Amino acid sequence: MKEFDSLLNNKIYYMTICVISLLMIIGLFVDNPLLIDLGLGFFLHLLLVVVLILCLLLYPKYEVQWFRTIIIIGVFAYFYTIFFLYPDTWSTFLFLCFIPAISILFFDSKLFYSSLVLNGLFVSAIFGYILFVDQGSRYHHIQNDLIGNYINFIGSQLIIYFIYYLSYIRLQKIKDYYEQIQHSERLKATGQLAAAVAHEIRNPLTVVKGFLQHYEKEFPSNQTGTKKHFALMIDELNMAEQVISQYLSIAKPSESGQKEIVDVQEVLQSITDLLQSYGLLSNNNIVLKVIETCYVEANSLELKQLFINIIKNAIEVSKVGDPVIVEVERTLETVQIKVIDYGTGMSEAEIKSLGTPFYSLKSKGTGLGLMICYNIVSKHNGSIHFESSKGKGTEVTIELQAYETRK
Repeated sequence: MKEFDSLLNNKIYYMTICVISLLMIIGLFVDNPLLIDLGLGFFLHLLLVVVLILCLLLYPKYEVQWFRTIIIIGVFAYFYTIFFLYPDTWSTFLFLCFIPAISILFFDSKLFYSSLVLNGLFVSAIFGYILFVDQGSRYHHIQNDLIGNYINFIGSQLIIYFIYYLSYIRLQKIKDYYEQIQHSERLKATGQLAAAVAHEIRNPLTVVKGFLQHYEKEFPSNQTGTKKHFALMIDELNMAEQVISQYLSIAKPSESGQKEIVDVQEVLQSITDLLQSYGLLSNNNIVLKVIETCYVEANSLELKQLFINIIKNAIEVSKVGDPVIVEVERTLETVQIKVIDYGTGMSEAEIKSLGTPFYSLKSKGTGLGLMICYNIVSKHNGSIHFESSKGKGTEVTIELQAYETRK
């Protein structure tokens, strides 16, 4: 997601950068003791100001990891340089404390933690230098209360970490909510389409299929070639009816099935026994691991349909001889069912497209199977999550509300 995707955001960003640049320039030329002799320190300060301003101005055009890293390195270099160039200015130490806060603006966890750790090491080294080398000759304002200043520094880093953690958690919740809305909209759109498809196509297909079956019986048995053509057409119509039925199961899920207390292990054991022979075709063994007995309140038929779809997909993408792992674990409030395969895996873009009508990674897939899975999980107030990488396999995590927590 681009950070600068609108004209308004660009204007606000560049106005902010102009203010920051102006403050850095004022700090460089107004009441600067280094202006008296224009030595190496002043030109180093000037160079860092120019480099940092240029980096900030160019950032909207280069929103990539390496450029963010360059900006953070520039920020480190700038603030640590002015700390050593102006030892009598106590505010430079405050700037050191809040360097990691700048990386929060990029919402890059690796960059944030790296800057937090490096800043802690650098400041610790500075305090060691003041304690053993400087001994208050240049940094007397820090030496006067060395322990208190260091405690304040540690406190500032904890505050920054706390702010980052809260921001990250909130962003994750917003992201999850956005993805749920997307899936909900997909299901809604597919349901509306299913009603139209069922009304406009299913009845004509039934009529055509009926006439084909009638004419097939009329042909003599010795005309095997023609009868094969009729059988092929009827099979294709059956396939079309199957796709329409899958759409209908998404648009109008069965409400007749009553929810009951279901033993997850028992359901999975019956499914793995059923699919074991299917997996043996490619020497794929299904391994069921249940840490403790878990119960959920659900429709057992729908739950079986959900697990069959997920486990069957895992078998189909697995390499010959690789196992499919099914793990069941109880948390405080939920039951987690993980289906792990070591197959071809998926990219992030492919994961985001899962559940889209007619999107499938299988050559003859319709994509409706996963849509049904999403629908069943949503109906039971659960969640389904995919983690995958190319060539390493996929882990599907299904979370359902544990029965005991719903009493």
